[in-house]
Amino acid sequence: MTEQIKQVSARIRELREIAGLTPQSLAAEMSIPPETYLAYESGDSDIPVSFLYEFSTKFKVELSSILTGEDPRLRSFSVVRRDMGAGVERRREYKYKSLAWNFANKNAEPFMVTVEPVPEDAPVSYNSHPGQEFNYVVEGSLKVYINTHEIILEEGDSLYFDSGLKHGMKAGGSKRAAFIAVITGD
Repeated sequence: MTEQIKQVSARIRELREIAGLTPQSLAAEMSIPPETYLAYESGDSDIPVSFLYEFSTKFKVELSSILTGEDPRLRSFSVVRRDMGAGVERRREYKYKSLAWNFANKNAEPFMVTVEPVPEDAPVSYNSHPGQEFNYVVEGSLKVYINTHEIILEEGDSLYFDSGLKHGMKAGGSKRAAFIAVITGD
């Protein structure tokens, strides 16, 4: 795993320990197997952004604090210049950049997400998290899977959905896709 993921893992472990929770009890609260949680906490596994968002909500800390190790300071407005968002690389196929990482007390988490192409028969990696999600495609084509539905989005298309539903995505075709994702809590 990358050094950044190891640092994020250390931050989630520290928050859990401060709260006096065992890995097993927190895994049960987060509705994931204890082995999965322990792999996140040890830095041995990719940590889905949806998990980090739900974790930050549970512990009432800013997601950007978990991602960067710094508390957001801005309260009036925040400008993030091109390619300057706080980045999270979980897997080769997905890259996230927080577009409001330094704004305190956000009601939503906006990200620029890039999805690299994978073979058509590659499995879809699904996740779910409380709240709602908005996706707006700015480059390429995106296949979004929500429960049993497959939705193809092209540049300029958008999608709003209940993110508590099982969902996943792939770049459509052989080119990368880029989209803006805005995640809200309950």
